[in-house]
Amino acid sequence: MKNFRCDNILPVIGKLTKLLLVSICGLLLCVNRGNAQEKTNFIIIFADDLGYGDLSSYGHPTIKTPNLDQMANEGQKWTNFYVGASVCTPSRAALLTGRLPVRSGMTSNKVRVLFPNSVNGLPTEEITLAEQLKTVGYSTACIGKWHLGHKEQYLPTNNGFDYYFGIPYSNDMDNVTEINTMEDYKNFWLKPDNIKIESFNVPLMRNTEIIERPANQNTITKRYAEEAISFIKKNKEKPFFLYLAHNLPHVPLFASKEFLGKSDRGLYGDVVEEIDYGIGQIITTLKDEGLAENTIVVFTSDNGPWLSFGVNGGSAGLLKAGKGMTWEGGMREPCIFWSPNKIKPALITELGTTMDLFTTFSKMAGVPIPKDRMIDGLDLSQTLFNEQPSPRENIFYYRGPDLFAVRVGDYKAHFITQGEYGQFGPKEEHSTPLLYNLAVDPSEQFNIAEGHPEILSEISDVVGVHKSKMVKGKDQLVDRE
Repeated sequence: MKNFRCDNILPVIGKLTKLLLVSICGLLLCVNRGNAQEKTNFIIIFADDLGYGDLSSYGHPTIKTPNLDQMANEGQKWTNFYVGASVCTPSRAALLTGRLPVRSGMTSNKVRVLFPNSVNGLPTEEITLAEQLKTVGYSTACIGKWHLGHKEQYLPTNNGFDYYFGIPYSNDMDNVTEINTMEDYKNFWLKPDNIKIESFNVPLMRNTEIIERPANQNTITKRYAEEAISFIKKNKEKPFFLYLAHNLPHVPLFASKEFLGKSDRGLYGDVVEEIDYGIGQIITTLKDEGLAENTIVVFTSDNGPWLSFGVNGGSAGLLKAGKGMTWEGGMREPCIFWSPNKIKPALITELGTTMDLFTTFSKMAGVPIPKDRMIDGLDLSQTLFNEQPSPRENIFYYRGPDLFAVRVGDYKAHFITQGEYGQFGPKEEHSTPLLYNLAVDPSEQFNIAEGHPEILSEISDVVGVHKSKMVKGKDQLVDRE
C-alpha cells in the first residue's frame, strides 16, 4: 500500500476513468493513513477588494467585524500577508495553485482579468489545492466567485471541486447599460439609480447549470453563507475543503435588508458587516457540529481596495495605494488563521502569502507537493502550530507578466511603478530602484535608496536568481470571442 500511486497511469486514461480512479485512490489512501475524521478540515474565506484597513481588528474606526475580531483574538493575526497579484483573476490563480500566476499564464500586459467574452481559463495542466486534497479523500466545494474561466471546462467542477455554487466572474460584469466611452462609464457609476440588480446580468450557477440570471445580489452574501453551512453539515463525517470566495465588497455594492443602513461606514460597511455575520454563523456551525478543533479557517482578500470608487471602495489603512498596483495597499491583505487548540494565538509580523496555503494544507493532509513544476508556496505549519519563524523571506510583486518590485526581509525595492485608474502616476521605470524599509515605513513614504546601495545589491541578486529560473506560461487572458 505504501508504494500505491495513481499518477503513474493517469496520463494514459480518459477523464471519466481518471475521476473514478482518483476517488478510489483517495479511499485507499485514507484507509492507509488513518481514520478520515482525524484529518484536518480546511476553510478558506476570500473577500473581494477588501482593504488592509477594512476590519475593526486592523484599525477601521467604524466598521464592526466582531466575528473576525474574535477569530483574530483566538487565532493568529498576520500583518505582513500578501496575495499573488493586485487584481482578481491572477490572485485567485495564485491561491489555488500555489504558484505565481505568471507561471500559469494567468496574467497579461494587455488585459488584466478574465471577462465574459474571454476564451480561456486556468490551464487544465495546473493542479489546484482542491485536486490535491481530493487524492486523499477530501470532499471539496467552491462557493462564490470563481473568475478562472466561465466555460464548463474551466469551472470549479473541472478543477477538483465536487460542488460549485456562485457567480463565475466579477459582479460588475455583464453590464447591460450602454457604455461606449470612459465618460459614459464614469457617469454610470455616479448615478445611484444605475446600481440595481438588473443592471448586471451576471449568472448564478450550481455546478455547471445557470439557476438564476441576473443573480439577486441583494441576498448573495447571505446565500453563500447558507450554502457553506449546508456543505459543512453534509460532510461532517469526512474531511472537507471549503473555498468560500465572496463577490463583495467589490462594486457594485449590495446588502440584504437586514444589514442595509446598519453600519456607520455606509453601504460599504453594511456589506463588510454582513460578510462578518456570515462568518460568525459558519464558526458557530463548526462548534455546534464538534468540528471546530479539527478545522482550520483562514480569512483574507484577493487584493486591495478599489480606491477610484471613493466611499464605495475600501481602505488600505496606513498602506499606500490599492487595487491594481504593486504598492503595499494593492497586495498586502488582512489575514486571520483560526483553529482552537491547534493554532497558537499570536500576532505574526513575518511574511506569508496566499500561495503558502497550497503547500501548508497539502503537507498537513499528507499529499506530496508536485515535483514537475515550480511551486512558490512554502509550508507555514511550524509558524501556525509551534510559534517558529515563518520560512518566507521574499515577496515578488508582479503586475501582469512583469516584475515591478521585490521585498527581501524588511526592505522593498520598486523597479517599476505605475498607478491605476488615474491614481498614483504613470508607468515609470527607475534606473535606481526606490527602496523602503517596510518595518519602519509601511506607508512607503521615505525612499532610502541613496544611503543603502548594499541593500539594493542584495535585492538585485535575489531578482537575478529568480529571473534565471522563471518560465512564463502562455498568456491565457488576452484571447476574446
